[in-house]
Order: sequence, then C-alpha cells, then structure tokens
Amino acid sequence: MLGRLAETEDVAFLLTRPDARRGRGRRVGPPPAKEVAERLGIPVLQPERPADAELPETDAIVVAAYGLLIPESLLDRTLWLNVHPSLLPRWRGAAPVERAIMAGDAETGMTIHETVKALDAGPIAARRPFPIGAEDDAGAVYARAGEVAAELLRDVLPAPRFEPQSEDGVTYAEKIGPEDRELDLADAEQSVRTVRALSPHIGARAELEGRGVTIWRAHVEDGAFVPDEVQPDGKRRMPYTDFLRGVRS
Repeated sequence: MLGRLAETEDVAFLLTRPDARRGRGRRVGPPPAKEVAERLGIPVLQPERPADAELPETDAIVVAAYGLLIPESLLDRTLWLNVHPSLLPRWRGAAPVERAIMAGDAETGMTIHETVKALDAGPIAARRPFPIGAEDDAGAVYARAGEVAAELLRDVLPAPRFEPQSEDGVTYAEKIGPEDRELDLADAEQSVRTVRALSPHIGARAELEGRGVTIWRAHVEDGAFVPDEVQPDGKRRMPYTDFLRGVRS
C-alpha cells in the first residue's frame, strides 16, 4: 500500500517497528514497509515505542497494521487515519481478514477511520465493500484490501470528513492463537475456510497419516476434507500426493 500511496501523495516519512529476527534463520531484517520506503527514498523512523518518536509536522498520519498502541499524546498532535481491512464495526481488532474468512462472510471491505483510544472505534471517513471469493485465501483478500485502501485514501486525504461509527453490529477479530490453527477434519467446510484464512502467512495444523503437518491449501470433495498442499514438520511445502507417496514408500 505504501508504494501505491506514494504514487499520488507526498509521503513525508514512514513510522514502523524496529528491525527484528524473522524466518527460519532468525536473521535480523527490516519490516517489508521499510524496504519499500528505502527504495522510494522515504525517510524511515523506527523507535522502540511510538512515544519515543520525534515526528515531523504533517497534515495526517496513515496507520496500516502498525500493531503498537499509539499514545494519546501523539493522537492529539495531528490527524491519524487508520486503514482497517473490514467493514467496521464488524471485525474490530487484530485479525479481521482471517476472522471474516473463517466465519464464512461473503464480503468484507476497507474502512478508513480516525484513530482514537478505543480499538478501531473512531469515526469513519470512507468504507468500500468487496466480495470474498469462494477460493480466496487471506493473501488474496489482503492484496485487494491494499488496492482499495490506496484508492480511498486518495479521496479522503485532501479534505477528510467523518461520520460516527455505529455501535450496532460490533464484532471483534481476536488475534489468531494456536487453538485457532488446529483443524477438526470432521467439519470439512469449516476446515477449508480455516485453511484459506491462515494462508499463506500462518498455516492451519492437523495430523495426517500419523504425522503433524501444516496445511496451506485444501478443498471439499464429496463432503470430505481433501488437502492439496501440505508441509510436514521440518520439511518443505509439497503437494499432498507427494506427501502420501513419501509416507507409503
């Protein structure tokens, strides 16, 4: 989204988390947004805490998946606009896309709202729905949400206007925990939704042929759950047919 926004807006700086260890090798690396900002020549701020940030004066600050609490002292300094991938007030919280897919929602969307102390509860500047396809995983939905967010921000930023957010229909998208990843394979439809919701970034978990695996793609066939792509513990991702050949050989 940063790259799309920078095509039409003057982005003064990026505020993001410090570099951290990630991946199998646990090497220290930059957040993806930092890599985009450096490629575009946008200054990057990476304080340990938002309160420690020395922020330049700006007309507005756009927040997208920052993941850290922004103190009121900073909220009072300028307009903060939160980019939230759901149709608020449905799915306030940490995992709106994942929870929408898991719940079987036919559509989701993007909401631009003012950042306030209460979680995702600020007045709304813009909302736009879009469908969740029958085979869309979280990666596809997040990609679409990013495109819509950039388009909405182009309309909102020149002259933001807000309407109070309704408290009717509020639901919360709790952070994905270990228990959310475990599949009940007897419920094929729900299991496939969970696989889609947790792909390609988290992964659903199950035991197949007596082995623990992460499942990245699956479908329902004749009412039964059928894996398509799996990753045995300690192994690479592979088609399920390859996994079966390895088990039975």
